[in-house]
Amino acid sequence: MSRSRRTPVANAALVLAVGVVALVGLIVQSRGIDSMADRAALLAVLAGTAALYARRRHPVPVTVVALAAVVAYGALLHRPGPIMLVFVVALYTAVDEGHLAAAIGLGAASVLAFAIADTDDRPVANGNGATLLHAGWLVAVIVGVTRNRRAYLAETEARALAAAQRAEEEARRRATEERLRIARDLHDALGHHLSLINVQASAALHRPDPARTTQALTAIKQTSRQTLHELRTTLGILRQDADTADAPGLHHLDDLVTTAGRSGLTIRTELAETPPLPTEVDRAAYRIVQEALTNVTRHAGATAAVVRVRPDHDGVLVEIEDDGTATPGAPGTGILGMSERARALGGSLTTGPGPHGGFQVRAHLPLQPGAAPS
Repeated sequence: MSRSRRTPVANAALVLAVGVVALVGLIVQSRGIDSMADRAALLAVLAGTAALYARRRHPVPVTVVALAAVVAYGALLHRPGPIMLVFVVALYTAVDEGHLAAAIGLGAASVLAFAIADTDDRPVANGNGATLLHAGWLVAVIVGVTRNRRAYLAETEARALAAAQRAEEEARRRATEERLRIARDLHDALGHHLSLINVQASAALHRPDPARTTQALTAIKQTSRQTLHELRTTLGILRQDADTADAPGLHHLDDLVTTAGRSGLTIRTELAETPPLPTEVDRAAYRIVQEALTNVTRHAGATAAVVRVRPDHDGVLVEIEDDGTATPGAPGTGILGMSERARALGGSLTTGPGPHGGFQVRAHLPLQPGAAPS
């Protein structure tokens, strides 16, 4: 396919311009159109010029017609004329469309015809100069267009290769982000529920009271059921058959608080009215609350916690505070995962001592997620 697909209007304008040049040249050379030869030459000009309109669809046949018109013009008037411009345009198009062999053959035929006509009209000693000039001119056209076409094709191939590499890199980046997201989901879900199961099992072992043991086993059963459900949902995403309506979000916060409360932790929620959250923001907020409550259950030694969700400028603010006395150690996988979730959406997460003691997790998530710079 040519790199220069002209519009019909531009194509018609070019054909008209070439036709006017050839026609004016005929009138000037013949000093009018009076004889039969002049009228026949006019028909050759019109036929060759009209054929140029189809040069992009049929480049080689149009070049043949243009060459025939030039030969007929020279035979009728016994001299070359501006009609050669018709053949040059047709030959240029044939080379530009990739028909190099045909263009070389037709160019050689035109040189041969020009040499025969030049030899018949002039002495042999003076005829070679014009023929060589004509041959050099055509060679320059063919070589120049061929070089430009090769450069264009090389540039097009380089652009296509660069585009393919960018697409591959983007696909690889998206796959990596999806793997990290699934890994975080598995860590948050399994870590949260298994921590609760561990707490309940430890309580049952250390307090051999039938009533407490029954309560602990009931909590373990319910927690393990929820664990299996979330695990199936996450694995369903890998199989691309998960129902997005079941994706965890803040609408499941009550279930999360109930599950965490089975470990003996008293949890209060303070939920302000917020605008509808995008799916990824809703899911990230839920996972941050889940991981924070897991850390409270395992490390804080707390008896109570509060979960707050409220709008904050152009985003939503999620806060989890506890009344524990344990001093947190170095940030682990849980805090790192919460921070990654917030940063992946262009938000932020801070952790540290709360204003009233204990420990606080504070996450700001924008309503219009945008990945933060790495």
